[in-house]
Amino acid sequence: MDGITTASAKSKSVKPSSSGRRLTKAICITVGIVLLVVVVVMVILGFTVFKAKDPVITVGSVSLKDLDFSLTPLNINASLDVNVSVRNPNRVGFRYNNASALLNYDGSLVGEAPIPAGRIGARKTTGMNIVISLMADRLLLNPQLYSDVLSGSLPLSTYARISGKVSVLFVKIKVVSTSTCNMTVDVKNGTLKDTVCQYKTKL
Repeated sequence: MDGITTASAKSKSVKPSSSGRRLTKAICITVGIVLLVVVVVMVILGFTVFKAKDPVITVGSVSLKDLDFSLTPLNINASLDVNVSVRNPNRVGFRYNNASALLNYDGSLVGEAPIPAGRIGARKTTGMNIVISLMADRLLLNPQLYSDVLSGSLPLSTYARISGKVSVLFVKIKVVSTSTCNMTVDVKNGTLKDTVCQYKTKL
């Protein structure tokens, strides 16, 4: 019984050596420094090389198709062929959601076309061909239409908005790009003139 008690006492009196404690402390400090360096490097990369950049949506061309109108009774039908490109300047892929291209006349929606969701690779540009048909019934309800048709010029505007997310170092950042184009339809010649586009991007 005394032997067991003596052995137990000896086992309780055993303490880690000072060299072991120093080694454990050194390992903890080293791991902490490595983690801190990794975090700092990731933050620097996140604000420099991998910083999220706005996608850029650009309208390459807008053309008028199938224009048909009459004055008695007043009726007008047409569609716009819009060539759009979206550039992703990021070093990672960009996923965008379903969207729409809108056609407006005198502040009212008179046409719409879907833009299906998709993905653009890192530093890639993708093209889209969008056909927007006039909603004749909505257009004919506008009292301004008759005077514009008589003048030979029909002002229209298109609006497209692409939104999605860019993943930068495991963080998803929302990005938005829009384009607005103002133009005039020459009713007599069935052509477009004075097309001016503006672009906005926002994180």
